[in-house]
Amino acid sequence: MRRLFFLIGYAADPRVHRDGEVDVTEHDEVLPALAHGFERAVERALRQGVLQGYRHTEETAPVVRGRIREADQVKRHHGRAFPVEIAYDDYGTDIPENRLLRGAVERLLPLDRVPDDVRRRLRHHRGRLLDAQPLKHGVRELPRWRAGRLNHRYQPALRLAETILRGSSVEHGAGRVSVDGYLVDTHKIFEDFVCVALREALAQHGGRAALQARGVHLDEDRSVAMRPDLVWYGDEGGPRAVADAKYKAQKPEGFPDADLYQMLAYCTALGLPDGHLVYARGYEPSVTHRVRHAGIRIHQHALALDRPPGELLAEIAVIARSMAGGTGDAPVRRGPQAAREPRW
Repeated sequence: MRRLFFLIGYAADPRVHRDGEVDVTEHDEVLPALAHGFERAVERALRQGVLQGYRHTEETAPVVRGRIREADQVKRHHGRAFPVEIAYDDYGTDIPENRLLRGAVERLLPLDRVPDDVRRRLRHHRGRLLDAQPLKHGVRELPRWRAGRLNHRYQPALRLAETILRGSSVEHGAGRVSVDGYLVDTHKIFEDFVCVALREALAQHGGRAALQARGVHLDEDRSVAMRPDLVWYGDEGGPRAVADAKYKAQKPEGFPDADLYQMLAYCTALGLPDGHLVYARGYEPSVTHRVRHAGIRIHQHALALDRPPGELLAEIAVIARSMAGGTGDAPVRRGPQAAREPRW
């Protein structure tokens, strides 16, 4: 359980969770531990007060406030003075960050296996967040927020809130953990962790790492866009390495090696001789594939998720060094490994 929360917490804020200590107390099951961890994160987020900010609003109103949206006024009201189509910026606590926290609190409160003491504290937090609009039931798109200096203290709680709100009420899918009708997407948790950890490890080698890199195209006409999980650019500005994180290998019918084809396309488009695929150990072996007639090597790395956080980050650092050095030295192949679910 602590391993799972380390992955979630590190992806949210590497500086806070670098030591691997995650406050989940004695809980050994996903839901009680998640509720407790989230409640502690919210308490820390609200310790300096409820975050305030500007919220842009466009609405139809009986009086003028802010500015009149003239085009909408003419289109909708055909010359009538009232009601008025207006737009204004309101400063207060009804902002995306607080909506997310309130929504996650309200998602957890009705669940039976949330511990009573955690439930009491969650109710207290909800009381402080009542000025934020509740999330509409059934709406899948979450409020969008942007990480910055002003909301830095909120960020670990916001990442957990998004994890909670993306849970499903009844489903159980591959690569997901379901408890009391709550679903944790372990694929996304793993992929977020690997990308953030690689970015942090590559920082000591200079350059910059772009997550979900934009501006990468397969063709000369730039009509086929691609989004590698991570592209590392050297100090001179050009791409130096590319990586994709995959909890399990994607093997759609008819394309058993889809991950390799995808990485080959990334390397070709970026002009790189090496590409890196990072899996959870137990699903794919560590091996290097040399592509015929292309001069490209694709390295599969396997992370042991049952190791202590320090050792796990050390494994990431080894991958980062191979990426930065351009050697791409993947661990030698040890043969196929039995596919088993990593132990959290």
